[in-house]
Amino acid sequence: MNKIAMVDLKSQYEKIKPEIDQAIHEVINSTAFINGPAVKGFQEDLEKYLGVKHVIPCANGTDALQVAMMALGIQPGDEVITTNFTFIATAEVIALLGYTPVVVDVDPDTFNIDPDSVRRAITPKTKAIVPVHLFGQCADMDAMMEIAGEHNLFIIEDACQAIGADYIFADGTRKKAGTIGHVGCTSFFPSKNLGCYGDGGAIFTNDDELAKQLRVVVNHGMTVRYYHDFIGVNSRLDSIQAAVLKVKLARLDEYAAARNKAAEYYDNAFRNHPNLKIPARFGRSTHVFHQYTLVTSDTDRNALIEFLTKKEVPAMIYYPVPLHMQKAYLDPRYKEGDFPVTEHLCKTVISLPMHTELDDEQLACITDSVLEFFKI
Repeated sequence: MNKIAMVDLKSQYEKIKPEIDQAIHEVINSTAFINGPAVKGFQEDLEKYLGVKHVIPCANGTDALQVAMMALGIQPGDEVITTNFTFIATAEVIALLGYTPVVVDVDPDTFNIDPDSVRRAITPKTKAIVPVHLFGQCADMDAMMEIAGEHNLFIIEDACQAIGADYIFADGTRKKAGTIGHVGCTSFFPSKNLGCYGDGGAIFTNDDELAKQLRVVVNHGMTVRYYHDFIGVNSRLDSIQAAVLKVKLARLDEYAAARNKAAEYYDNAFRNHPNLKIPARFGRSTHVFHQYTLVTSDTDRNALIEFLTKKEVPAMIYYPVPLHMQKAYLDPRYKEGDFPVTEHLCKTVISLPMHTELDDEQLACITDSVLEFFKI
C-alpha cells in the first residue's frame, strides 16, 4: 500500500505527467511568462466550464477576495458579514482594507453560513455578505440572494473550496459555485480541488462593468498603460500555472467523482456510529469534497489524532479557533460563547485524508484505524 497522505499531489501528477510537462515546456519555449497565451486559454476554458461571462485570473485566492471588494467600492468603516467558521483569509482582507468584519454563526449540519444569523447582523453600515462554500458544498444561496436583494447588499462568494460544485435553485435551475452572487472568488492553491503548482486564483462575474473594474484593479489600477485612475494592486496568474490549470480543468469533474467515491466509502464506514457524525449534504448543492470532515462526540479528539498518527494515518483540524477568538481579531463586540455552533465545531471536528488518488486499500486502512480507536 502506498503511504497515505492528506493530499497526494505526486500520484495525481504522475497520471498526467506527459500533458503537464508538455504544457510547461511550451510556456518556457515561448518565454511568454506573464499574461501569455496560456493564461488567456485557461481563462476562456474556465469561463466555458463555469458558464460565466468573465473570469479574471489573479495571483491567489486571498487577492481574489481583496480585489473583488476593492472593485465594488466598499469604503473604510463599512461592515462586511461573513462566517465565523472559515480560513482566516476571508476576514483578513476585510480588516486589511479598513472595513469592519462582522462574523456570524453557521449551520450545525452543513457548517455553512446561517441565513438567520446574517439577517440579525445587518445594520445600516452593512455593505456586503461573504458566504463561504465550505469543504466543498454551497451555502444557502437562495437565502443569501434574497437577503442581499432586500437590503441592497453585495454578495461576494468565497468558492475557494467548492469550485465545480453545482447550486440547484428552488426553481430547478443550476449555477456553478462562485457564479451566483455579484462576484465570486477562488484559489488555485496546490491542495485545492483545482490546484496549480504554486499560487494562483481567479475572480468571476457576469457583470460587464464590474469585470472592467476588476481587470483595472488587478493591474495596478491602470485604465490605459501608465495612466492610473484607481488605486490597484499587482496580482497576476503566471503562464506556467495557467498551463497546469488548463490541463487539470479538463479533469475537474472526474476529480470530483473520485472524491465523492471516497466520501461514500467513509460514509458507509461511519454512518450511525455513536461517536461520529458524517458530513451532511445540503439538498440544494452538489458536493465536491475539498475536505471530508467528521464531528466527534464524547471523544478525546487529540487522542484520536495521536492514535491515527501512530498508524501512519494523517488527520487535520479545520479549524481549531473561531475567527472571533483569534488574537489578531479580538473585538469587544464578541466574547466566548456568542457563537455556540462554531465554537462547538472548532472543538470537535476532524478531517480525514481526501484527494483524487485514494484507493480502497488506503480507505480501508483509514476507516479501520478510526474504528479501532473507539474499541480500545
